[in-house]
Amino acid sequence: MKKLLFLLLCFALPAMAAEKFTAAQLIALANAHDSGLGAAVEATFDAKDLKAGTAWVGHGPDFFFATEAASQPMLVIDDGTVAPMQVVSGAGPPVWYAVGHAEPVGTLHSFHYLIDGKSFGGRLDLPAYAPLWYPQPGATSGTLSEKTVHTSKIYEGMKSNYWIYVPAQYDAKTPAALMVFQDGGGYNNRGGDHGVLDAIDNLIALKKIPVMICVFINPGSVVDAPGTATYALVKDHSERMHRTLDDAMRSTLYDTVSDRYDRYLRDEILAEVGAKYNLRKDAYSRGITGLSSGGICSFNAAWQMPDQVAQFSRVLTWIGSFTSIQWKERADVPDGGQDYPDKVLREAHRNVRVWLQDGANDMENPGWGSWPLANIRMANALKTRGYDFHFSFGQGTHNPSHGAAEFPEEMIWLWRDYDAAKAEQVFEMEPEERTKPLFRVGIVNR
Repeated sequence: MKKLLFLLLCFALPAMAAEKFTAAQLIALANAHDSGLGAAVEATFDAKDLKAGTAWVGHGPDFFFATEAASQPMLVIDDGTVAPMQVVSGAGPPVWYAVGHAEPVGTLHSFHYLIDGKSFGGRLDLPAYAPLWYPQPGATSGTLSEKTVHTSKIYEGMKSNYWIYVPAQYDAKTPAALMVFQDGGGYNNRGGDHGVLDAIDNLIALKKIPVMICVFINPGSVVDAPGTATYALVKDHSERMHRTLDDAMRSTLYDTVSDRYDRYLRDEILAEVGAKYNLRKDAYSRGITGLSSGGICSFNAAWQMPDQVAQFSRVLTWIGSFTSIQWKERADVPDGGQDYPDKVLREAHRNVRVWLQDGANDMENPGWGSWPLANIRMANALKTRGYDFHFSFGQGTHNPSHGAAEFPEEMIWLWRDYDAAKAEQVFEMEPEERTKPLFRVGIVNR
């Protein structure tokens, strides 16, 4: 009777609402050999992912895999143990499933299948989230605002959306630290692919990071602003690079090596946020993050205008695009993203702390460069100049999974030794990092 009630609770709500099943629910059905597993798999996974062998769902170290195949596949996780899969549907071609386990948590894993001795499907981006990624007892949830639509003056007529997260511990009498997330709409969905709100709640509750206001901002659009200089610039890039107008606007914002985006954040977005909430004004209490082009954007925001107090001193980049995407797009912007390693080497030292993440299977673009090599160059430049930095390099692709899996660790490292009684600190390379050599590369695909 208890078993029946447990199984009913596992899948009653998803079945009634035609929603996807969680990893725990699918694993419970699989372990019970329940006849409803086939319908649950069909409701959870896209048919194209089942055909391609890329369908999975996980919670912590526990995963449920499913794939369509004519003959029995063998599941391989991290090139380790090979486990036979079980058939869940015999209707042609059959669908197979397996329950898997990947440790350690807080990092990235991979999987693939063997069918008749040949490799099939799989992913290099299998994140095993640590407990701090999920809601924890004693961690009160903060509040996420409704969407705010902002019309820019610095990017004439550009409209952008942003959201403000306010932690439960925020007290208007005490100024709060700040963290800004580029492509913010992808981070602020609790339960999303890389939603970070639960982790932030947990880390603040544990006092691993300070009480902080978080601003989640999306790149803007100039679709409704024809006739402006920004529209003309973005339209030209869009046509030459065969990108949509919104994609070209995102690149103009994020990939351009100048202080324009920094001024936009400082003078427009954060001025609005600061009018509503009591924010710390010191760079010591301000962090910024983003992925891909949002990654180089975050570094750029901390690098530009180093003499400004209300800038950023803590930078987190995932799969950062330190490549030549916006090189020579404007006559008054001589550098491109590919120049940042050299800028770090030759320009005045900035007081910043930087966590870089990338993967060996990140993308390469013939016109723009290699993302893995660019991030390795960045890491070596930061190391050569004695910066307080960390480089997390794995086997992943151009995907946020690795960065997301490490997010609690990244935030703890980025905000370590923070003291609210201080307004500044000289960041220095960790002694352990000082003893390590520069990063080296080897050719593995020839």
